[in-house]
Amino acid sequence: MRAVDIGVSWGGLFAGPSAWAVSTQLNYYLAPGQCGDRAYVIPAVAGFLAVLALLGGALSWRAARTGGASFKSERAAETEGFVARLGMLTAGLFALVILMQGSAGLFIDGCAR
Repeated sequence: MRAVDIGVSWGGLFAGPSAWAVSTQLNYYLAPGQCGDRAYVIPAVAGFLAVLALLGGALSWRAARTGGASFKSERAAETEGFVARLGMLTAGLFALVILMQGSAGLFIDGCAR
């Protein structure tokens, strides 16, 4: 696939916030179920979604590494590079946020109401 070979500059911009939104909703949904079982599902889900966010960042990194070689104009290549670097940083930040929210599931259970 061409997207995986050369990367997608907006991969991190899309994957990071999307994984965070899914993580937040799943945290609310899974919290009551974690009360009785003492099964730590929320941190496992957070780890998986953080990996998905970082995979989007990896796609942005691949795009930044190619340097926008597929574009004819220099301005389009600069814009593509900027979006790729911003995607890498965004993916890393959202992965960290997902992990921090998921780690709260280790200390706060769903029984505290």
